[in-house]
Amino acid sequence: MTPGPMALNFSEANSHDMFAQRLPPSKEHSLQQVLAAAVTHLHTLIREVRPTQAEWRQVIEFLTDVGHASDERRQEWVLLSDLLGASALVEEINSRRPKTATPNTVRGPFFRADVPQLPLGGNISLDGIGETLEVSGRVQDLDGDPIANTEIITWQANAQGLYENQQPDLQPEFNLRGSFRTDADGRFHYRTIKPCGYGVPDDGPVGKLLREAGYPLRRPAHLHFIIKAPGFETITTHIYDGSDPHLAEDAIFAVKPELVRTFEQQGEEWLLKLIFIMVRARQRGDT
Repeated sequence: MTPGPMALNFSEANSHDMFAQRLPPSKEHSLQQVLAAAVTHLHTLIREVRPTQAEWRQVIEFLTDVGHASDERRQEWVLLSDLLGASALVEEINSRRPKTATPNTVRGPFFRADVPQLPLGGNISLDGIGETLEVSGRVQDLDGDPIANTEIITWQANAQGLYENQQPDLQPEFNLRGSFRTDADGRFHYRTIKPCGYGVPDDGPVGKLLREAGYPLRRPAHLHFIIKAPGFETITTHIYDGSDPHLAEDAIFAVKPELVRTFEQQGEEWLLKLIFIMVRARQRGDT
């Protein structure tokens, strides 16, 4: 009688090794190595928590719901990454800069890449609802020299703490979003409204899970920025209202002392003055 194929010796003790053995030899940071590391951590978690079959099916159902909740206007996977601190950790690892440079933060789930280009001094508040805020600033390098023609993309929540793509039927298209270019002196200015802090959306699977776990789901008032210039590292960051009481419990771990600013009131308007400091991009071979 011809012997059958060798049976698998899969067990609780060697489960991750059995997976790794099926992968071909790999180089550092290759897909195979990342997969093997991810499975090792996953199997370690399962052995530690020891879920029942029904509990594991609940995990699968949760991940399925996250996928179903994501579309062109809502990115539930980004929200999950942000709230677990994974996005902030990836930024910390990959964007180390001198202390005087503007630090990176996470982009968040409400970014849109198709924002309109506006002239300096333009108003991104298309419905005019809220307290007027005049934002002005300068983009410069580590030596203090201006960086002309820098692209500045900005977006924010409204005075009720909601983004335009959360309320497509209530806010005008591209409300509180815009793209500007700095002048020859690296300066920019535009008009908007004073943003409001808000609760992270908890109507989807991610928010519901963390709310049930008692996790704080507040975000302090802030403006988002992406700053791009040829030859420099792109900055993705926030600027926070220093008067917001929830700075210390930001749900996505993005508040840094260098990014907290004072919004100054002048009559019926608010003023915010900024300086963004960029770092030259590393060339291949730089260490």
